[in-house]
Order: sequence, then structure tokens, then C-alpha cells
Amino acid sequence: MADVRITEYTDPGCPWAYSAEPFRRRLQWLYGEDVEWGARMVVLASSPDEYLERGFTPAKQAAAFKVMSRDHGMPIDTIPRPRMAATRPACLAVVAARIHAPEVAALLLRCLRVHNFAGDALLDEPEMLELAAASADIDAAELARWMADPRAEQALEEDMAAAREPMHAARVLDYKLANWSGGRRYTCPSYEVTRLADGVTIAVPGFQPFAVYDVLLANLVPSTGRRAAPESVPEVLRWAGAPLATREIAVLADLEQSDAREQLGRVADERHVGADGFWTLRG
Repeated sequence: MADVRITEYTDPGCPWAYSAEPFRRRLQWLYGEDVEWGARMVVLASSPDEYLERGFTPAKQAAAFKVMSRDHGMPIDTIPRPRMAATRPACLAVVAARIHAPEVAALLLRCLRVHNFAGDALLDEPEMLELAAASADIDAAELARWMADPRAEQALEEDMAAAREPMHAARVLDYKLANWSGGRRYTCPSYEVTRLADGVTIAVPGFQPFAVYDVLLANLVPSTGRRAAPESVPEVLRWAGAPLATREIAVLADLEQSDAREQLGRVADERHVGADGFWTLRG
């Protein structure tokens, strides 16, 4: 049974949440079943116009993607998108899966992220939902039925409201929060980490170095086990059961990114995206 629950406030369209995936994966490896994970959707934009009103255009987005891919190592196709895209439909899909098939909700979120940053489709287009559903082995028509359930829309509104009422401790780190019309909200990814034995909850707002999460868990539940790093890149890929970026594998296996790429080239096949790619174990 888990000792800790981590609730991630996130959005499939957020490049910071995507860039933090290596840290989340490493935490999952190190702490395994001692940590229970959940995700709530922030909804960065309900319509493309919300981005444009903030002065964020496809050209500015592409420039930001280029910087983030360089600085954080995750593969991103940096060609400018034809337009800005709302994130709400993708968020609704994740929440709908959480209600109807919780065992696939995390995978669907991952697939939406990967297809989005690979530039396979715009996040608010039906094609994106079809691609992500297929990658997550979900029938697209079934996903559409889940999304049409009024409970999904209600749950999404509840997620959005929770994201816009950050814990008091998070407000101390105000620079890690963002504006919305009613005040301040969590940025992505923000974590609320709860010790299940007594309900003590600690807020970790915004993108943070890995050591922040590691030290927090060590102090919150000192008895929680911590696995050693994987011994090889094939072990990482077998454990994940899904394609991983070079950066994710490097962080998990405590390798330099160049060393991880060299080792991966011997045992795995790469789907090239941007300046890097996603790896699948050969055979």
C-alpha cells in the first residue's frame, strides 16, 4: 500500500510539465508502489484566442520550444504550428478516462503530450484525440462517449477550480504561480504531496529540480524505500513498457545524455522528433 499520494496539477499542452517528465519517471522508479500518483487538469487555454490575447503567437511558441528543448533535453518539433490550440479538449479527454477507465488515464495523458510536442496534430483537433487514443490502445469512439458524459465536464471544472486555489504554502512561492482572471493559479507541473497516514500535505508549485522532490519524500516518509538506479538502458525500457525520450532514460539510469544515446543505439530503435527522439527496445 502506498505511503504517499502525489497529485500533479498539469496540462497536456504545457512544455514545462513535459520537460519535467524525466523527474516524474525517476520518482516512479525510485519509490515504486510506495507513491500513489494522480493528475488534475489545469486547462491552460479553453480557446486559441486566450493565447493570442496574452500576446502568445505560433512564432513565439516555436521560439520558446526551441529554448526549452535545448535547456531540458526533451524532444520537441520546433516548426511553428499553423495556429495556437486550446488545451481544454485534451484535458477533458484525460478527465473522462480518469472516470471511466482510470487504469489508462495516465497513459492517455502521456500520449497526448508526446503527439503534441512531436507536432503530429494540434491539441484541439479531433485527429489529436484519435492519435492519442490509438497510442493508448483506447477505442476512439469509446473515448468520445466518455467525453460526452456530463460527469467529465463537471470533473474538469472541479480540477480547474482546485488549480486556481493553490495551497497557502504555495502562495509564499508566488513566482511559481500564474495569473488568471480571479487571482493566482498553479503552474504546470505543480505537486501536492500527501502523507496518507495523517493527511499532512506539502505543496510544491511549478517546475523544480529533481532534488526538491527527492528530499521532500525522504523527509515526509523516512521509512519509504528507495531503489537503486537501473543497471542498463534495456532495463529502463522494459520497465516503462512505452517509448521514452533519451533524456528520460538518461535521468533514470544516471547517465549523461550522450552516453545514453550511444547505449540506446545498440539496443533500441528511435522515432526522431525535433533534435532527439523516442526509443523502443529492439525485438
